[in-house]
Amino acid sequence: MIENVEEWSGKDRADENFPVGSVLIAARLRPHIHAFYAFARNADDIADSPDLAPDDKIARLDVMAAVLTGTSDTGSPSATGLRASLAATGVTPRHATDLLIAFRRDATKTRYANWDELLDYCRYSAMPVGRYVLDLHGEAADTHPASDALCAVLQVLNHLQDGSKDLRALDRCYLPDDLLARFGGAVDDLRGARETVGLRQAFNVLLDECDALNQTAIDLPRRTSSIRLRLETAVIHGLSCRLAARLRRQDPVAGRVKLTRPDIVGALLGALRFLP
Repeated sequence: MIENVEEWSGKDRADENFPVGSVLIAARLRPHIHAFYAFARNADDIADSPDLAPDDKIARLDVMAAVLTGTSDTGSPSATGLRASLAATGVTPRHATDLLIAFRRDATKTRYANWDELLDYCRYSAMPVGRYVLDLHGEAADTHPASDALCAVLQVLNHLQDGSKDLRALDRCYLPDDLLARFGGAVDDLRGARETVGLRQAFNVLLDECDALNQTAIDLPRRTSSIRLRLETAVIHGLSCRLAARLRRQDPVAGRVKLTRPDIVGALLGALRFLP
């Protein structure tokens, strides 16, 4: 067995679009969120490695699962760390093992037929993150639908941001095939210098879906009991809405569309309305 199966890309929490265990989260819980992030980051880096064969990726992800669930003790430091964290907090490993389903899918699947198929991917790649954080805080299950919507929209927005990069590096495209075909677009349009008319029309339909998800997601801070987590989720929701609006106005093929400092400040200020 490989002593350490992990393939860290060099990315960390500071490289993410949205806050990961920020200072808004209680200090006692932050190390546990960081442990979950480290596990997810290393698994994602395996799935996205341009140098590993699909079978090798899946074998490494299986080692991470074995260490996480206690059937093995070596091979994945981040899984060892998360296993200890889960034991200390009593949170189920299901959220982490669900993530591995998505990463195994990434190892072999490069195209998505339709919106339902993409949303099913988000069911494993994104929604478990929100559910883990909610469980860690002891929040009620009625927060899950809004959290699922928020996590899904964050994932789809990331696909829109990184579509060209994913295609160049991994020949992977998350834009639904049927949507591209409807507007006369093609996956290879993402290789161009700027968006085509067909791509823009497909982007706008996906952004319509994102807007609908954000409408559902606004219920999350309203239902969250923890004041700190309420603010954290409100900030993330605000950033999600602002990024979606930027992707309406800017071309993600010509360059990565990013949040700005005014976006961050605006989201922070907007979150204050959720204070009791």
